[in-house]
Amino acid sequence: MAFTERISAACGRRKAELVLKHAKIINVFTESIEDGDVAVEDGVIVGIGEYDGVREIDVHGCYVAPGLIDGHIHLESSMASPKEFARMVVPHGTAAVITDPHEIANVAGTAGIRYMLEATEGLALDVYFMMPSCVPSTGLDEAGAVLRASDLEAFYDNPRVLGLAEMMNSYGVVAGDPECVEKLEVTRNHGKLIDGHAPMLSGKGLNAYITAGVQSDHECSTFEEAKEKFARGQWIMVRQGTAAKNLEKLMPMFEAPYYQRAMLVTDDKHAGELGRDGHIDSIIRKAVGYGADPVKAVKMGSLNAAEYFGLKGMGAVAPGYQADLVIFEDLKDFRVKQVYRRGRLVAENGKMVTESAKERAEKVWDEEIQSRVFHSFHMKPIEIKDLELPKTGSKVRVIDLMDHELTTRERIEEFKQVPGLAPGVDLEKDIVKVAVFERHRGTGHVGLGFLGNYGLKRGAVATSVGHDSHNLVVAGVCDEDMIAAGNRVLENEGGLAIAVDGEIVGDLPLTVAGLLSDLPVEEADRKLEEMKTKLGELGIRDGIDGFMTLAFVSLPVIPAIRVNTLGVVDVERQEIIGAVNFTEL
Repeated sequence: MAFTERISAACGRRKAELVLKHAKIINVFTESIEDGDVAVEDGVIVGIGEYDGVREIDVHGCYVAPGLIDGHIHLESSMASPKEFARMVVPHGTAAVITDPHEIANVAGTAGIRYMLEATEGLALDVYFMMPSCVPSTGLDEAGAVLRASDLEAFYDNPRVLGLAEMMNSYGVVAGDPECVEKLEVTRNHGKLIDGHAPMLSGKGLNAYITAGVQSDHECSTFEEAKEKFARGQWIMVRQGTAAKNLEKLMPMFEAPYYQRAMLVTDDKHAGELGRDGHIDSIIRKAVGYGADPVKAVKMGSLNAAEYFGLKGMGAVAPGYQADLVIFEDLKDFRVKQVYRRGRLVAENGKMVTESAKERAEKVWDEEIQSRVFHSFHMKPIEIKDLELPKTGSKVRVIDLMDHELTTRERIEEFKQVPGLAPGVDLEKDIVKVAVFERHRGTGHVGLGFLGNYGLKRGAVATSVGHDSHNLVVAGVCDEDMIAAGNRVLENEGGLAIAVDGEIVGDLPLTVAGLLSDLPVEEADRKLEEMKTKLGELGIRDGIDGFMTLAFVSLPVIPAIRVNTLGVVDVERQEIIGAVNFTEL
């Protein structure tokens, strides 16, 4: 009956349930703007033109765009529960996200994936999943679980599971690693997509990676890199998140022919920033400010992602498409006034206006989820001996951070020992100590190193958000503060902490797998912003996010060098180059 009524409303035999009158409609097919009405019946767009409705809303010449889609995000990086995440992004016009739950999977395995699937049901947001490909990220990482192809295959029957997420172990793929190949083959046998993650991969290595079935990449930091991958048939994800901000350098992707196979993604972004600055709408706004055509930018933020991921009936304002609609006044500012989901007003003027019974309902978790997700810390308190360097030398290898990037550089400096500071710390040359503690299995493993370009001049910072294995990462100028900050995170069963002169000056518990807060976003964001302000006072400067940037220091798949629980990692060679990054050179 509903289908017949849609047809009747579409041809004008009956009034549509809802008509948005006098709209400027962004047509992502013709890449033009049409004047007309938008008719909606049973949550579906049934007509563009002149229509009468049972309920008519005059939008007074405002623009109507399709609901926006984030093609690659880790919900866990928002540090908010899925429900709170939706409350932040839906008012900014987001209709759907494609998430990779590899953060929580690295902590809690399949129990973490099940938690995310269940926690995202019934939201005013469509949440689709790509299965985590690298748990752990490589053989040189210690995660809370190991997921093989057989563990992932069971999820592929779920209609919200679209494929295999970013295959970070590009080195393993190119080398023909059997475990990597098996995951790729299983995914392709199920007719699912495979996303990529291969910073700076080029030439024959890139050819091999794409030959293996990898169809996209979100790690392009230059247009030259994106252009080569585009030319080899990959879809390019233009990323603009909290730590990694690639938009400005990838602006040529908004021009022909590149924009036809490019989409907008955030990858990792804090919930408070999503609420204040925006989500995909923020990327569109910034891109237009840089000179992008606004209609092309909207297409990259909607239809392109829908077509790549096979989300039929999403990403356009056209007959037969889901009535996910974004209303805004100005093509340049792109400030969202109203958001409709399947024809129902769900947000207005930056706030949610409705909440379904499913959204209000309290979730009941099974025993495995309770154990693996909500009690994820298994390590002893940190002691001074854990931070002792096992050997000495005349040189120090420094992991240099880069502004607004996730890649690092190697720097060699003279070893210094300054009273009151940890051995090797040199504040004049912006070198602090970093330690990564294994926290999942109680192994007692600790990797020690030195971090450059972080900016910290006093105190220590600790976080259980340490991509992708999410062990405990602590950076500081003296051992005593590192112990205090690290142990506060342990006491809270996850989170962030800052210590100065042995005292805790700020902390934020993340009690869900050491990744997510159970607080309302506003409260958690207030605490986070206060802590970021404190880090600024302690020396962290613009260009480095004191927490998000630190979270990637232990990820052994992004060049050039990292430090994890096993020691310092040469990413390209995938080798431990010392239990500490302290060496005779």
